[in-house]
Amino acid sequence: MERTEIENKVREFLIEDIEIDEEKIVPEARLKEDLGIDSLDFVDIVVLVDRQFGFKIRQEEMKGIRTLSDFCDYIEGKIG
Repeated sequence: MERTEIENKVREFLIEDIEIDEEKIVPEARLKEDLGIDSLDFVDIVVLVDRQFGFKIRQEEMKGIRTLSDFCDYIEGKIG
């Protein structure tokens, strides 16, 4: 899967399912501080990533992930 396809899928579920404003979704956006993703949103994201990309996010793997770009890098590394 191409990086742009990963970014598009992530963007789509953040807008539609997590209800984040589209203009906030930029690569350098920080997940908690800029996008407002909290622990309840994270539970939804785990389900969405499993559905869209076919793997489960492990909490300990998310420790170094701060930005949307980091998150897409993580997904790319898991499926690539």
